[in-house]
Amino acid sequence: MKKALKIFGLILLFIIVLLIAIPFAFQGQIQDVVKNFINKNLNAKVEFSDISLSFIRSFPKAQVTVSDLLITNFAPFKDETLATAKSISFTMPIKEVFKKASEGPLTVNSVKADAVLLTLKTNKLGDTNYDIVKGQEASVNEKETETSNFAFNLENYSINNSAFTYLDEASNIIIHVSELNHQGNGIFSVAKSELDTKSAANVSLTYNGTEYLSNNPVKLDALIDLDLNNNLYTFKENKGFINDLPIAFQGHVRLLENSQDIDIRFTNPESDFKNFLAVIPKAYSKNIDKVQTSGDFKITGAIKGIVSDKTIPHLDINMVSNNASFKYPDLPKRVSHISINASVKNTTGLMDDTYIAIEKLNFQIDNDAFRSSATLKNLTKNMLVNANINGVLNLANISKAYPITLENDLSGILKANVSTNFDMKAIETNAYSRIKNNGAVSLTDFKFASEDLAKPFHISNADVTFKPGTVTLNGFKAKTGDSDLSATGVIKNLLGFLLKDGSLQGDFNLNSNLFKVNDFMSDATETQQQEDAAKNKTTSPTESLKIPAFLDCSINANAKTVVYDNLNLKDVKGTLLIKDQQVTLKNMSSNIFDGALTINGDVSTKTETPTFNFNLGANGFDIGKSFKGLELLQNLAPIVRLFEGKLNTTLNISGDLNKTLAPNLSTIKGNAFAELLATRIGNTQSELMSKLQGALSFIDFKKLDLKDLKTNLHFEDGKVSVTPFRLTYDDIAIDVSGSHGFDKTLNYQAVFNVPAKYLGSEINRLIGKIDNVETNKMAVPITANIGGSHANPTVKTDLSNSVSTLTKQLIEIEKQKLLNQGKDKVEDLIGNVLGTHKTKTDSLKKEQNNTTKNVLESIINSNKTAKDSTSTKKNTTDAVKNVLGGILGSKKKNTKDSIN
Repeated sequence: MKKALKIFGLILLFIIVLLIAIPFAFQGQIQDVVKNFINKNLNAKVEFSDISLSFIRSFPKAQVTVSDLLITNFAPFKDETLATAKSISFTMPIKEVFKKASEGPLTVNSVKADAVLLTLKTNKLGDTNYDIVKGQEASVNEKETETSNFAFNLENYSINNSAFTYLDEASNIIIHVSELNHQGNGIFSVAKSELDTKSAANVSLTYNGTEYLSNNPVKLDALIDLDLNNNLYTFKENKGFINDLPIAFQGHVRLLENSQDIDIRFTNPESDFKNFLAVIPKAYSKNIDKVQTSGDFKITGAIKGIVSDKTIPHLDINMVSNNASFKYPDLPKRVSHISINASVKNTTGLMDDTYIAIEKLNFQIDNDAFRSSATLKNLTKNMLVNANINGVLNLANISKAYPITLENDLSGILKANVSTNFDMKAIETNAYSRIKNNGAVSLTDFKFASEDLAKPFHISNADVTFKPGTVTLNGFKAKTGDSDLSATGVIKNLLGFLLKDGSLQGDFNLNSNLFKVNDFMSDATETQQQEDAAKNKTTSPTESLKIPAFLDCSINANAKTVVYDNLNLKDVKGTLLIKDQQVTLKNMSSNIFDGALTINGDVSTKTETPTFNFNLGANGFDIGKSFKGLELLQNLAPIVRLFEGKLNTTLNISGDLNKTLAPNLSTIKGNAFAELLATRIGNTQSELMSKLQGALSFIDFKKLDLKDLKTNLHFEDGKVSVTPFRLTYDDIAIDVSGSHGFDKTLNYQAVFNVPAKYLGSEINRLIGKIDNVETNKMAVPITANIGGSHANPTVKTDLSNSVSTLTKQLIEIEKQKLLNQGKDKVEDLIGNVLGTHKTKTDSLKKEQNNTTKNVLESIINSNKTAKDSTSTKKNTTDAVKNVLGGILGSKKKNTKDSIN
């Protein structure tokens, strides 16, 4: 017995080894069969990482597994992915593996697909990416007796953890099915059999941009009779779920040559109104298990007819509920008097004749009743809409009666009595004559808070009247923070804005007693703005405030006071044109800084980095107040802040904005013209003025004549260049030129044309000695180079060199004067020697001695004021020698000659 068991064990081990080893020998053959099948039958590129054969996994049958399958399309969907699968497994009798190709196709008993991702697509031309099976013509050269490589004799199949997407660009339909799990059991090898299927998935459906299903869970357990000879599939005992709404259905589908014949009827087995809540996605309806309901809800439907390229089945789907109500256990309000009567109909089989009729959709919360009705026709083309709304709704009760999640609390009373009749193309093309609106809507005591707003928004009253082609804003009053608003106007394309993501068009008159910009900015924006200002940050951010793209309107604004940062603008008037994410300001005016301000220009946020372009005019600005309030003016002309008086300027400026819509100083460029009126240097001490006063003490800068000073400025690349201009101080002309940077650096030059009389007593004594017209009018150009920064300026002058040069000039003039005087003295001496003037000899000698002494004193004194002492001393010595030599030398010679 033991020997027999041992032999049996050895045989069993040998069989197991064979079951493991044999697949490796036949794996190549299976791979060739799969490749041949793909090449002969599919018009697509198919790739996979591996094909494996196992006799163990599905014993006693063999299993073939294709791993990492990838199918990509040829033109017109070239290189687009049609399908991927982690694995697809086929099971078959082991004997099928050993078949030769001439013995017929391989028989497959079951198929299992895991993690399949399928994308089905139809483009606008009607081409489909899933039509990849080759037609009969592809096998013309094949032998007529040759059969396919596979024969399917399925007993079961399954698709696990998969998803597919259907995109129809022509019909504008998108279907997403995720978390798909489907399995079926049956026998497909006989003419008639029964297929038992179970399916579960989440379904999303979007049509023409409107989402009708949003990840709704769908389940279906279907028992189907298969009549393969007649291509007839009959649904016997079937039950499905849409969310938690049960649906029972029966009927059949027959496959025809180019169409399908459908006859399906369905209803909900239960009639409790809770079934209606079950239709609503759980994300919105929450848990309905403990919801108290009354009344009924019934869905019935019939779909019958031919599905082809030109027709659809007739439709008769109805949804009815009468006097129903519901109340969530943890909410205080009940929704009552609910009446629903809606249907989807098609009686012709033509797609365009499908319509939706909502005869009633009414409800009541407390004493507020809301009634509505609508019909939607011509759904697939130019949809026709006819709707009526009449009722009152307390917005605060919405979240008290229904578990809707609102980011912010709502309050206010909405009253509406409106009827509308329009077609969608009229909205798209702004054909207002075809949009028939009548009625009125009002909103009172509406309060709204949001993270995007710095403070809650309170609309005390909004009144809108609807007439064909016109929506009139009769009144609007609101307040947020300290700001108040009132408006009237005409609204265009309101339905296009609400239904088709169109622009909100209109013309409005806006009035305000007090408008604080910060009341409309979020706390985060204000904080960032303060941080940027503290860091002197001017770089463009990655994200900026944006002007809403949907606005296309004009606003005539009138505000008594507008507060922006530390600025108080009075009597602000003008027009704002808003379109394409751009605000254009036209004839905007205001009173500020005891003067008048005008603004024309635009701000655009259409590009990634916002930009601006303005023409500004300032008339009679108080200089001190304007420089205290305007950072831009401080950067453009910082020196003007030292002045007191009035300023006129015109300014053309453009550049980039940062994320708080403040100018990025490093990018701005433009030109300005500035005029100072009745202006003087202020009492405010300045480091620059102190250093100028110290370097040029002979000028009292507080007495500069700045009246009617005019100059032009040009700014670009972070630098402001000033066109040369002239100042005056008594009889001193001052020519100023140069530039400064927005980084606070200075690079200026001031040339002072200084009369010689301002350069000290020594210069004045020399001038007095010379005593002629030319020397009395002499002036010296003294240059002051101003550098450094606003906070730490530097002043360098060439005063010393200028004084030294003037001294040399005066000495030369004095020398020539003395030489001329010496010649006259020689002539007098000669006359004395000859006896002509003997009586005056003693007097002449005394005068000569005094003249010599005075010349020496003047030269020595002048010599003290000059910086270049060596050069001056040499000049003095030469002058003394020349003068004394000319006089004394001549005297000696004449005396000697006389004696001899």
